[in-house]
Amino acid sequence: MLDKRNFYINGKWVKPSKSNDFEVINPSNEEPFAVISLGSKEDIDSAVKAAKKAFDKWKETAKEERVKLLEKLLTIYKKKFKEMSEAISMEMGSPIDYSTSTHTTSGQTHLEDFILRLKEFNFEEHFNSKSNNNISYEPIGVCGLITPWNWPINQIALKVVPAFAAGCTMILKPSEIAPISGMLFAEMIDEAGFPPGVFNLVNGDGAGVGTNISGHPDIDMISFTGSTRAGKLISKNAADTIKRVCLELGGKGGNIVFADSYPNAVRDGIRNVMSNSGQSCDAPTRMLVEKSIYEKAIKEAADEAKKIKVDLASKKGDHIGPVVSKVQYDKIINLIKSGIDEGATLATGGPELPNNLNKGYFIKPTIFTNVTNDMEIAKKEIFGPVLSIIPFETEEEAIKITNDTEYGLGNYLQTEDKEKAKRVAKKLRSGIVYINGKAADSGTPFGGYRQSGNGREGGTWGLEEYLEVKTITGWK
Repeated sequence: MLDKRNFYINGKWVKPSKSNDFEVINPSNEEPFAVISLGSKEDIDSAVKAAKKAFDKWKETAKEERVKLLEKLLTIYKKKFKEMSEAISMEMGSPIDYSTSTHTTSGQTHLEDFILRLKEFNFEEHFNSKSNNNISYEPIGVCGLITPWNWPINQIALKVVPAFAAGCTMILKPSEIAPISGMLFAEMIDEAGFPPGVFNLVNGDGAGVGTNISGHPDIDMISFTGSTRAGKLISKNAADTIKRVCLELGGKGGNIVFADSYPNAVRDGIRNVMSNSGQSCDAPTRMLVEKSIYEKAIKEAADEAKKIKVDLASKKGDHIGPVVSKVQYDKIINLIKSGIDEGATLATGGPELPNNLNKGYFIKPTIFTNVTNDMEIAKKEIFGPVLSIIPFETEEEAIKITNDTEYGLGNYLQTEDKEKAKRVAKKLRSGIVYINGKAADSGTPFGGYRQSGNGREGGTWGLEEYLEVKTITGWK
């Protein structure tokens, strides 16, 4: 059992102010493999005090100094790449090969891109050639960063690195369900030699530490990734201090498959949804299929889902692992049962454990057909390997169904008609639209419309989230 009870505050690993042990469970076998502490208000106060004290000096550091520290952090990250992959695989159930190729790689990619963005970013600029006004970009201050369990190091890197680059100081609260990758990242930051107090880590749950962070009067900004429900609570708690709140929340993406889509569009869509065991906020969990190819698409979808293996996260190979926790498992199973009760057709999968497994939070890749957009399985973010297939007749109907949701994070469309693709993409109400499975480039902005959140992460947009903009007149 790993002993990870200490917090990282003011450049040192310190004991919590009061004992509050919490076991971290391996979702592949339902057994604890580490113990952490859940922090208290006193721990957050200590971390905020350290961050506030460090801010005055850190905000004045030259851009070149911050670049050097981030480059040193990148070198250490690469050295501990394998260790990070193993931590993520064990804490949240991602198969080791997927952890390596996707999870840990994403952290490195964000580090590399933010170093590039920082080198290129101009923190001072003249308004225009005729003006004597100067525009300054200044760090917002002490930041509270609250990250999720489903993409742990991806989201940590998307918050911590631009906060460093902007000249902010911070307190990180990783998910208590998957905290080990965050603590390993803190060890890397310590090894890189960032000044004491610039980065602090306190573990805890949302009701305790999360609430203390979002309502703290000396924290200037909150960046949160997680559920829409929690995002609403954080926004309300932060309102009294009028702090900036950046939210990346839930999603219920649509994947429009037109009759003229490329041959493997349906099969690729299934693989996309089921990857990471369906635990991605921008997963296209509603597949909208043009009626002329609907029956063919159902057969392809069910066939592809049956090919996806489910197995232990520790095993190498191309398969999906468990979902992260008993709470998530129960929620997903109940929603699968509700889909059956609502009258949707279960094409494959279901609530039973996969045949080769009798322990762990494993769920079969599940596909529902004959779904209408008013069913619970079409409205709620299931956050598991579950897909609803909905028929449509016209382009306008597909757009209407896709946009008929409270969310707006990521949508997808498949067609070989380039003009139609552009036309439809412009009408979809989401922060990103993926055409024909093409991935977003590194450094592009990521975030949502409506109840999928506000603000953007990644690239220059992600850096600007941590900056205040000041106009100074009479500069020349």
